[in-house]
Amino acid sequence: MTITLCFLFFLVALLYSAAGFGGGSSYLAILALWGVNFQLMKSTALLCNIAVVIGGVYHFWKSGHLPIKKALWLSLVSVPMAFIGSYLPMKQETFFLLLGIALTLAAIFMCYRMFFEKTSGEETVKQSGGTVYGIIGGAIGLLSGMTGIGGGIYLAPVLKLGKWDTSKNIAGLSSFFILVNSVAGILGQVAKHEIVFNKDFVLPLLLAVIIGGQIGARLSAKVLKPRWVAGATAVLILYAGVRMLIR
Repeated sequence: MTITLCFLFFLVALLYSAAGFGGGSSYLAILALWGVNFQLMKSTALLCNIAVVIGGVYHFWKSGHLPIKKALWLSLVSVPMAFIGSYLPMKQETFFLLLGIALTLAAIFMCYRMFFEKTSGEETVKQSGGTVYGIIGGAIGLLSGMTGIGGGIYLAPVLKLGKWDTSKNIAGLSSFFILVNSVAGILGQVAKHEIVFNKDFVLPLLLAVIIGGQIGARLSAKVLKPRWVAGATAVLILYAGVRMLIR
């Protein structure tokens, strides 16, 4: 079982990190299929998120695809809201249903914009003040705390549909957002005394996602074109959403 899980986690980290995500939603889906304890699922997914996006944040920043000012505005409110969200009680069935619906709708909206809206060769970016980013970050931070993932999979379609940055910068912002919110989520679980950690189970998975995440982040920051990154984002969000609904 461990070898199979490691291979699946490696693939998820490889694909999701290429779009700036940590893969938390798919880690949860895979672990649910294996019948893993619900609390162990959440802590494992968050830890794997952190392991993947630490490398991603570095590579996006080094390649010039992480606008620090926007990242800080998005995270200023999201971190405390993610911590608060992790305190809110939620049944397992409700959690998977809400997560599946939210991700599926986000993917549909992104696919509509990609395939039905006319686009030029260059991506148009709208300028906005820090208040807007704070509101977006706070709302998604609360949702991410409730669902137990980093929140980048919610942030990316919002930024993309709002034309608030380029696809590659959105990938970088998502990585940073996932990192800080995943840390906040872990701290929330610790404060509630609900965190479950099994080193023999978690450490091999962490190694697998670190390797996959390093490969994926390099592909996104240096190889993939903006439209490819946007396409990967939409496909991955759709996969995660459908996976949650049919589990």
